[in-house]
Amino acid sequence: MANPYITPDLFAFLRQLKVNNTREWFAENKTRYEQAVKEPLLDLIADFAPMLSELSPHYLAIPKASGGSLFRIYRDVRFSKNKDPYKTVAGVHFRHRLGKDVHAPGYYLHLEPGNVFFAMGMWHPASPDLRAIRECIDRDPDEWRDVKEDPDFTSTYSWEGDSLVRAPKGFNPDHPDIEDLRRKDFIGVARLPEQEAHRPDILPFLASEWGKGMPLMRFLSAAVDVPF
Repeated sequence: MANPYITPDLFAFLRQLKVNNTREWFAENKTRYEQAVKEPLLDLIADFAPMLSELSPHYLAIPKASGGSLFRIYRDVRFSKNKDPYKTVAGVHFRHRLGKDVHAPGYYLHLEPGNVFFAMGMWHPASPDLRAIRECIDRDPDEWRDVKEDPDFTSTYSWEGDSLVRAPKGFNPDHPDIEDLRRKDFIGVARLPEQEAHRPDILPFLASEWGKGMPLMRFLSAAVDVPF
């Protein structure tokens, strides 16, 4: 693909959707959505597949807008006070082949006007997986510190996500890694200026940047007993 996958048109559409979040407006502008957001990102996913397999053969790039690597634009409003029908962000998630949802180990690209980032790790892992990660940190703190202090990782990523206020049940509050044991998310995040998302070499760029977190992804995969 000669042209950038992610263009200013994608962000322009999302900006306008934010102030016109109605089914009527979206119906009138659905062709714009498909041309500026959906189709280019499906191409991005398909074309990234070979690079993803070099990071790990166990992660999937599925170029589908429903049940694939591209998040749906439609919001589930059944249990939400916010009844806006559409998401005003575009997201791509390459998850582990054994994962059933966004809580599995994975790589994520977030495209939102004024808020662009790529990330890796596990977001809100299920309780058994979270317990398993904490036990691995507790059992082998030296390996964990090698992972989180890896210079390639720390030069690019910062830790984000939620944490417990107190030590999780069964862990010593004075543990030297208590800050990490309190985490409810194990995700490294790297933020980009919006214009950086337009770069035509976005695919090798992402492959290189995600490659810097290989020790983290290997550690998390082993902790939850999936191959890396």
